[in-house]
Amino acid sequence: MLCDVENLPALRFADAARRLGAAAHAAGLTVPAFRCPPRIAGAARTIRRYPGGTVVSVRLRGRPFEAALDDMVEGVLVANRVEPAEAVKVRPALEDAVHGEVQAQAA
Repeated sequence: MLCDVENLPALRFADAARRLGAAAHAAGLTVPAFRCPPRIAGAARTIRRYPGGTVVSVRLRGRPFEAALDDMVEGVLVANRVEPAEAVKVRPALEDAVHGEVQAQAA
């Protein structure tokens, strides 16, 4: 039996990170690094700031993949300290970048 590579969470996570990074860059935002899982046990998402950039960590296991995608989008906004009024304008483009991937695989 062949493995369906497109449904492996780690590969989907990497693809979503690339898509989200491109959308963030296009919106003029700094692209954080993405990793999983967070170092804090039980956390769904963490953000760590370093002098050279930010790391957004999300948990994939035990929850819908779409929830992890939402945490990645929110992580970009938090990492860039986007104000709520501006986030309303930027969030749809970021969500389309990652959720479009999920919708395409469902089709």
